[in-house]
Amino acid sequence: MTDVSCYAAYAADAPLKPHQITRRATGAKDVHIDIDFCGVCHTDIHYARNDWGRSNYPIVPGHEIVGTVRAIGSEVHDLRPGQRVAVGCFVGSCQHCASCDADMEQYCLNGFTATYNTPSKDPGGFTYGGYSKSIVVDRHFVLTVPDSLDPAGAAPLLCAGITTYSPLKHWNVKPGMTVGVIGLGGLGHMGIKFSHAMGARTIMITNSAHKAEDAKRLGADEVLLFTDKAAAARYAGQFDFLLNTIPVPHDVTGYMELLKVDGTMCVVGSIGPTSELNSRPLIFGRRSIAGSLVGGIKETQEMLDFCGDHQIVSDIEIIPMQEVNQAYERMQTSDVKYRFVIDIRQSLS
Repeated sequence: MTDVSCYAAYAADAPLKPHQITRRATGAKDVHIDIDFCGVCHTDIHYARNDWGRSNYPIVPGHEIVGTVRAIGSEVHDLRPGQRVAVGCFVGSCQHCASCDADMEQYCLNGFTATYNTPSKDPGGFTYGGYSKSIVVDRHFVLTVPDSLDPAGAAPLLCAGITTYSPLKHWNVKPGMTVGVIGLGGLGHMGIKFSHAMGARTIMITNSAHKAEDAKRLGADEVLLFTDKAAAARYAGQFDFLLNTIPVPHDVTGYMELLKVDGTMCVVGSIGPTSELNSRPLIFGRRSIAGSLVGGIKETQEMLDFCGDHQIVSDIEIIPMQEVNQAYERMQTSDVKYRFVIDIRQSLS
């Protein structure tokens, strides 16, 4: 076993501070990873502050991990020390249910093991995440990162990236389709990049006129200011697919009128109750509303390889570990374009 420096939340109303954890010994199927960079996700804040009532303190957040292989177990033959690898939102699943057999571990019928805050046989009794110097993970849940990608910019791909890539891939976004990305933030900016790279006519849908220029820089062909009712009416019935990345409860009904017959809106941003759903635009148009949760290991590796081929990474601001509490405060006011990434290697001793 190895003692590891990290940052942890001790209580919902307390800032994160330095902490020490113990990582398990590297088992036969394990990979011991020195963490170089870790993205900061809104989920980290929710757990640090116990917004969902499921936090087990102390919590070491972080599930957007890029690092370097330090050691491998005796049964790991396809990785080598020094290789760049990544770990995403989960580090375990039953691996024998229908979902796992279909390479959809994120929907494991017996519950996946999240990268942090999940009961575990590891020292401490719970999984601890990427705000730490190193981590030990089962090989099945370790991903490889193309050498062509900036490792810091690649870190948010492990959550923000796969959260937006998976539904675009599932609903077969391709040239000739019109895709709307609703909301321009950590998820939305990735949705624009992926939709554009997949060849779709990509339209940013926002309530903030000042975001138009950035949306086009990221790859949007057009921008729909949804508060302009005349403009929204002109776009009615034009969209094959809508990716809704708004991170807070909101009225989804108005957006449904934008869809073509048989179009789908997939919600990936807001988790939990939202406004009452009006079924009229669903019925009068055979439209659908759906949800999506990250992606399985196979699909996440596919996404990373796609990013390598198209040179896609997140737009980031790199911070030292010691500034994570300020980053949390800034995220609450959307004061970042578009993801924070912690330089673990340089700042965490």
